[in-house]
Amino acid sequence: MDKILIRGLEIPACHGVNPPEKVNPQPFIFDVDIAADFYRAAKRDDLSLTVNYSSACRLITEVVSSNTFDLIEKLAYECVFALFENFSSVSGISLTVWKPQAPMKRKFSNVGVTVSLKRESVYLSLGSSLGDKKATLDTAIEKLNKTRGISVQKVSEYIATEPYGGVAKNEFLNCAVQISTILPPHTLLDEIQRIEAECGRVRNKRWEDRTLDIDIIFYGDKTIRDERLTVPHRDWNNRDFVKIPLKSIAPQLF
Repeated sequence: MDKILIRGLEIPACHGVNPPEKVNPQPFIFDVDIAADFYRAAKRDDLSLTVNYSSACRLITEVVSSNTFDLIEKLAYECVFALFENFSSVSGISLTVWKPQAPMKRKFSNVGVTVSLKRESVYLSLGSSLGDKKATLDTAIEKLNKTRGISVQKVSEYIATEPYGGVAKNEFLNCAVQISTILPPHTLLDEIQRIEAECGRVRNKRWEDRTLDIDIIFYGDKTIRDERLTVPHRDWNNRDFVKIPLKSIAPQLF
């Protein structure tokens, strides 16, 4: 993958936990790797087809100068989010913030943090078996699209399906959604569970009727197996309520 490299971008600003840091500017230094496909830009020698590094530096400067954060972790994430939101062709960003004048009673040359995020295509399965099911799915999709770092790309038709697992009794309404996201898998899961809770989801018994269920079926080409998350989703290809909607928006997966 092609990369634009920015090194040693120095911006004076007021970020830090201590009160003096919020009023007395100190230098923050940025190193940034921006990944994208620059072949067309190189072939045509056309600035509009690449990421303008001058514009990227101005954007970082605007984020750094117009805010005051306690943590450089927050500062780094805000800069990365802003770059992704303003440059749609970017596929990945790694950004390091250095704070050479951090107030520490130790001799050091520098301290900093690095945030690395990648744009991924993710497929979700949504279902509801309680209340106004269509309204719940509509709301969930809207909430997904309004979550920073998530953009809804495709939504399947809603289909009615029989309950699965032997506990739920009500008919489900299901759909599949393709999103583009820069959120890491477990961060995405946290946001999904927030949306489920906001839509009235209560977790008592597995497979029971529920207002909203959102499962991550595929996250790019990643394979994840831990106590919180299994991707690709376990047994997805034997569940018609997942397969039928998913195939309508992503036939290449079958």
